[in-house]
Amino acid sequence: MKKHTVESCAKAKMAIRDTLDIVGGKWKLVLISVLRSGKKGFNELSREAGISPRILSKELQELEMNGLVSRTVCDTKPITVQYELTDYSQTLNEVLLAMEKWGYLHRKKIVQGIK
Repeated sequence: MKKHTVESCAKAKMAIRDTLDIVGGKWKLVLISVLRSGKKGFNELSREAGISPRILSKELQELEMNGLVSRTVCDTKPITVQYELTDYSQTLNEVLLAMEKWGYLHRKKIVQGIK
């Protein structure tokens, strides 16, 4: 394991803070996870994620602004909008897999009683 210095810890802290600024909060990683199965319409995404339309709209705008989600307005009546993950969002795959793995282990530990 690499030895930590004051400088390397400061850089690591800044990188973690930057990451949390983009994907932190209650909903962003949930939305990314739901969108991993493919394009979704606004209402479908709201239902699957269990998020109110007002909050969903805000979260999607932020994910789009940061290049993780793309928005396509469909030429339908009424007009519909489809959301999907961008290629850039794939850079979060290792993070999501690590969180999923940790979540399974943590749930197992909690269910069995913390030792």
